[in-house]
Amino acid sequence: MTTNSSTPQKLYLLQLSSTTVPIAPNRTLEMSLGCYLIQTTDAKNILIDTGIGPDALLPPGRPTGRNVSNVIEQLAALNLRPAKIDTVICTHFDVDHAGYNDAFLHAEHIVQREHYELARSGYQRLAAARSHWDHPALRYRLVDGDTELLPGLMLLETSGHVAGHQSVLVRLPQTGAVLLAIDAVMMQHTFTRDRKPWPNDDNEAQLIASTTKLLDLVKRENVALVVFGHDGAQWRTLKKSPDYYS
Repeated sequence: MTTNSSTPQKLYLLQLSSTTVPIAPNRTLEMSLGCYLIQTTDAKNILIDTGIGPDALLPPGRPTGRNVSNVIEQLAALNLRPAKIDTVICTHFDVDHAGYNDAFLHAEHIVQREHYELARSGYQRLAAARSHWDHPALRYRLVDGDTELLPGLMLLETSGHVAGHQSVLVRLPQTGAVLLAIDAVMMQHTFTRDRKPWPNDDNEAQLIASTTKLLDLVKRENVALVVFGHDGAQWRTLKKSPDYYS
């Protein structure tokens, strides 16, 4: 438990792209890709994930999306340079979440130990962005399980999508508690106890356990807003940078 008196003050949703993905004949799914920025009462900048890198190899035929930008451009619009980011919370090292980690060499990067060790072991799924998350100059802080970084900012271990995935709970002075589910729950319609895994989820039992954990947390902690990691339809309804939740 930290004794830091700093607390979250603002939460920015940085939307990097939105796209419509075909999932069946005459059926599509609207998906979004984003990062998050927390500003604290002592003027610290905490970035959550860094998005997809410029060298990412996307599957053949996959649409590149609309409103495409990158995290550097999104931060620049807020008059922030990478050197002004104090902390990067790495939810996991998939290619669309860790593609600019190496742009933030001044920051402390925080990741679940289980995930970091899995990635460093050579796990193929996480290799696509390895040059970005395994840069020799990066400084990592490894955490084990649910961890309070500062009052009002909690990391939640939510394995299933991949081992050592983490979601984030943010408490804001006006909005209240906001849960960033990230890829533990990518789409709002899957936020149920009997959900089914997607093809890119690693472990069904862990995924359901993590979903149940978050459902219980939403009720117990009176969560005011749950942001789902890639739900394009939901993201259309949310405040996006330069607007923010406070």
